[in-house]
Parts: sequence; structure tokens; C-alpha cells
Amino acid sequence: MKCKEGAPVLVIRVGDAFCKACFREYFVHKFRAMLGKNRVIFPGEKVLLALSGGPSSSAMLRQVQEGLSRETAKRLRFVPGVIYVDEGAVCGQSPEEREDTLTRMQALLQASGFPHHLIHLEEVFELPSSILQHAPHAPSPPGSSYKAAVEGFIHQQRQGAAGTGDTMAPEGQVQERLAVLGMQEGAAASPEGLLPASALTEELRQLFGAVTTLTAKEELLQMLRTHLILHTARVRGYSKVMMGDSCTRVAVKLLTNLSLGRGAFLALDTGFMDDRHGDVAVVRPMREYTAKEVAFYNRLFGVPTVFMPALDTKVLEKPSIHRLVERFLYALQAEFPSTVSTVYRTGEKLSATPADTTAEPQRCLLCLCVLDTGVVEGSTLQALLISEELSRKRPSDPSPTRGGCCAGAGARRCCGSPPASGTKARADFLPLLCYGCRLTIKDMTCLEPLPPYIRSEAERRRRRATMKQEIQEYLLEDEAAEPKS
Repeated sequence: MKCKEGAPVLVIRVGDAFCKACFREYFVHKFRAMLGKNRVIFPGEKVLLALSGGPSSSAMLRQVQEGLSRETAKRLRFVPGVIYVDEGAVCGQSPEEREDTLTRMQALLQASGFPHHLIHLEEVFELPSSILQHAPHAPSPPGSSYKAAVEGFIHQQRQGAAGTGDTMAPEGQVQERLAVLGMQEGAAASPEGLLPASALTEELRQLFGAVTTLTAKEELLQMLRTHLILHTARVRGYSKVMMGDSCTRVAVKLLTNLSLGRGAFLALDTGFMDDRHGDVAVVRPMREYTAKEVAFYNRLFGVPTVFMPALDTKVLEKPSIHRLVERFLYALQAEFPSTVSTVYRTGEKLSATPADTTAEPQRCLLCLCVLDTGVVEGSTLQALLISEELSRKRPSDPSPTRGGCCAGAGARRCCGSPPASGTKARADFLPLLCYGCRLTIKDMTCLEPLPPYIRSEAERRRRRATMKQEIQEYLLEDEAAEPKS
């Protein structure tokens, strides 16, 4: 399609045949064009690459590696690091299988040549409650711009090269690249991938055992993974996190989130940049690639991947909303090849509109999005809340299983408290959540297994709300009425 000379080796779309060399140029250009078009990653900025071992994130890592090599004409100018979150404890892996997976991932991380962080999902029980607090954006220096940042970085890079000389041997190219970018190899590397304490693993299994549906388990897993990555980014000084969501994955997530009641946050959950956390922004540079393009690239150019079981591995045909939407979209894509592209382009038109207020908006305790649960007269949410309230007050149902924290005889064993107190704890917890996160928590039999940082932050917000209510009559309004002339 491009050079008109080489023999085609693959067909991306009907009529789009590529030879191997042209396909590589097409793939590389797409990645760099996505970064150059948005210009949210400034030169010298520390960027954390979230690696899952799957095809898309592995291809993203390869693009960054090639973009920082000495042979590249226009090198990338940010400072990369790599993170991997081990989820084997909740995905049905035995200790031996987890050790094998961790060994392969450790080798993949070390081969990248970047500072790497291998962490376990069990570490969520050691996170501070500050991870659930919105941090303000870092202030930009006056007169700063992307062009000025590029010029300053190039000037600093040339000064460093002039002072040290260019006598590095070929085998030292990785160390030289990291030194130019202000890093030292292994400076932020994690210790060897050993399994965490068995007590933490048992707590994690109890947490997911308290979740009744696979849909809620997948949402909870995604939330905990995000909290761990965000905490690592803040502690290590990264201001951006790169996710490997492909165009196909973004299209599936868009329809899934609509089904899960997260339509208000589609622009953040599927857009190129997600800045809900304030000081750390999430970017998705792979969102222009289809799963087919990624698979061809990894196959033709030998990109290493590590596959591991997920929560929905070897389960029923329709186990969760995520898998149901995924299969529905893939079936349509097989018959109508433009399905994924159409869904993706439709979601691309969405934008996050900031609230028209000078005060800090209330945010969800778990996902940190602005709360979408303000009840408007005559709204669908109001009708839903009324229906739930009426269903809980049915006199013909003497059992406390509906809406309670725990159900049946295992209530005291689950939470260590009677069902009445568990119901009150849930009633106090739900107002702190957005509508989508409320559905996830409602699918939990009890709230006690939640990590300590979530429960402590919920208690802090409740105390703050109670204190504000007590002194409400003494507070000055933000917009005082103008005096009459």
C-alpha cells in the first residue's frame, strides 16, 4: 500500500496490505503521532509504564524502548519506568505458578533496561489513606510551554554530552540512555519477586470471597490495581502513567461502563488522558491500535509477552458484564469490520466538562470521580432510590437478607456484629460513592474485609461531614448576596 515494491505479508483492513518494513513504519508513526498530537508529556518528565504482560502493554514497552535508542532519529524525551502488579492470588494461581510467572516477568522487566517496580496486589492492605484524596495539580512555572521545555531539555542534554564525551561502547548504550535521562539503572528496581506473606494473601482472598458476582470482582480488582499504581507513581515521583489499552479494549470498556452505570465518567475512563487524581495523570497512547494490529506487530517483530489467567478464565459463557459485552462486540466485529472503530470514534467525541463551581467538588471514595448521585426531582436515580426504599420496607419479608451487610446465620461470623449494625455501616458507606461504585459495594456480603485505608478514609469523611453539619449555621456562604442600593 505504501512502498509499492515489497511483497505484502499482512492485511490490516480491506485494501490495506503492508510489507513488513512499511508496517513497522506505520506502527511506530502511529505511536509517536499520538504523543505528539496531545503534548501532555513534557521533556524530562517521569512516566511510569503499566505492564501487564499482555500484547498491548508489551508492544507499548517496545515502542518506548525503540524511541529511546541511539539509532532513533527523533528520540523520545521523557524518563520511563515500568511497573507490574502481581494478581495471581485472586486469579486462581498456585504458589508455584505465581513464582513461575513472577520469574518470567522479572526477566522481562530487567530486559527493558528501565527502572522497574514489581509489586503484589496484597500490598493494598498497607496503603495509606491519603491515596484516596485528590491531590492538586503541580503548578506550572510562569511562561512555560511545550516548545520551551523541549529547547531547555535539548540544551541540558548537549551540555551533559559535551562534559562526558561520546566514548561509550555499544554494550553500554542502555546505561548511557538512562544517564542522559537522569536515571541510574536499577535505582528504582524492586527486590526479587518473592511471594508476599501468607497472612496478606489470606486477607486478599477473604476480600474477594465476600464479593458475590464476577462483575463486581473485576471492578474491585481494577480499582485496587489503580490504587497501587497511583501510590507507586506518587512515591517514586512519576507524574504520568502509561496504560496499554488498545482501541478494541477501549471500545469494550466504553460499552461496559455504560452498562455498569458509569456513563458520567466515560471521558475519563476511555479518553487519552485521565487527570482525576490531580498530581498523576493516566495516558493511553495505544488507544489508536486495534487488537489485530497489535497481534501482527508482536508476531512479526518478536515482542515477548507473558500470559497468565484472569478472573474470568475457565468460567461460564456469560459470567460477567465485561465478558458478555466483549463477546457481543467481537461477534459484531466479525460480521461488520467497522464495529470497533465506530464505537471508539463515538466515544472519542466525549469530553469531561468541569463543574461550574469554585468549591472543591465531592469525589467518590473509591474511583475519585466527582459524585454523580445528586438526586434531581423526577430523575431516573430518584425513581431507583424510591424503589429500593420500598423494597426494603416490605412487611412480608421478615428476613434481614435484603440490603443488609451480611445475610443469614453467618452474619455475626462475617462482620463480628449483628446484621443491624452491618446495615447501618453500609448505609453510612454508600453515600460516599458514585453510582457505579455503589453497585460494586452492594454485591459484597460484608464490608469488614475491605482494606484498612478505605475504611479509615471513609470514617474521616463521615466525621468531617458530621462536623460540618454541626457548625453549618456559623459558616459563611461562598456567594454572599450583594447589598441592596
